[in-house]
Amino acid sequence: MEGYITQPMATATLPFIGGRLVAGVTLNFEGLTLQRGELNAGMHGEGYVDRRHPHTWLHEAVVTGFAGGGATRFSITMGKGFVPFGTDDPMSRGFVKYPVNHHLAQLLERAGVFGAAALGPVVLEAAAFNGDEPVSTSDAPDWERIGDSWSVRATARNTRGIEIQASLADVESPEISQGGGLDHRKLSTSARYERGGYYGLVEWAKTSERDQGNEAFAFSSFLVEGSVPLGPALIGVRAERSERGEEERLTNPFRTPSPHSDLNILGRTRWDVLSASISRPISSSRGTLVPFIEVSTQRPKAMDTPAIFDPEGFYGAARLWSFSAGLRAGIGKHHNRMGRYGVAASNIDHSEHQ
Repeated sequence: MEGYITQPMATATLPFIGGRLVAGVTLNFEGLTLQRGELNAGMHGEGYVDRRHPHTWLHEAVVTGFAGGGATRFSITMGKGFVPFGTDDPMSRGFVKYPVNHHLAQLLERAGVFGAAALGPVVLEAAAFNGDEPVSTSDAPDWERIGDSWSVRATARNTRGIEIQASLADVESPEISQGGGLDHRKLSTSARYERGGYYGLVEWAKTSERDQGNEAFAFSSFLVEGSVPLGPALIGVRAERSERGEEERLTNPFRTPSPHSDLNILGRTRWDVLSASISRPISSSRGTLVPFIEVSTQRPKAMDTPAIFDPEGFYGAARLWSFSAGLRAGIGKHHNRMGRYGVAASNIDHSEHQ
């Protein structure tokens, strides 16, 4: 049993020139509260395994400029933040516990230039950014690598709350900051619905790790999640099948070498995860409190035979369970589309972003 403060953040936006220019910043304080990581079976990335890693202190720092009007609008964003790839950051979605596929389905904490064009119901985005991912909470992007990676995303929306997206990214040596590591070719497609308190998401993502253009490993994910209001409560369900590579662990079984000592893995594990949640939002003029309970069962299975890493032998069971309870607290406006900027943040006039 563990207790901690997870996802402590402060966000602010400041519009200029009548909303034609907007600055935004998000500070993340998990470096104070989650140095050991958040217990989360199946999670991996940035030297943590079966624990969610803390994000960097400066989560976002961007400036966005808007142009155009009516059905055709444009924006350009510069700074550090979310790359236009995949789905919204799990931190802004219904479950507190992250899905296993976080590093397959999102790209965040990169610096670069992110452009977007809204052409009626269609939004097109493109970005050039640094490929290296952070190695600590205080790590900054390698400025010499800005522009070595790119992504594109297309999103179609309608007024009934339906959104469909497809994206592609090419990320150079994300796990070895000085370069020379495996490059990642990433694909994502999803369908999303949100209207009248009802929410649903279906997503597929794949990451192909490549050495000089040749595929070395590939990992994919399929996820379905949704929530419905039931009286004053909100009921959520998530089903996920995601794959991860198994790496050498340190004396601390929740940590792996970062960066990796070589380009090999000990095997591949497929995680089948089923989660359910119930929460009760309580809003007032001072903010929002959301008590919640989440239950999750995980079934890890080796994908390769024979495999050096045997999940059942390592965890001591073929099926794992986790139970979480806590309280979400917020003051002010909620950052409800974390992962999109400018005209890509919504299909409405940019003046509403003030």
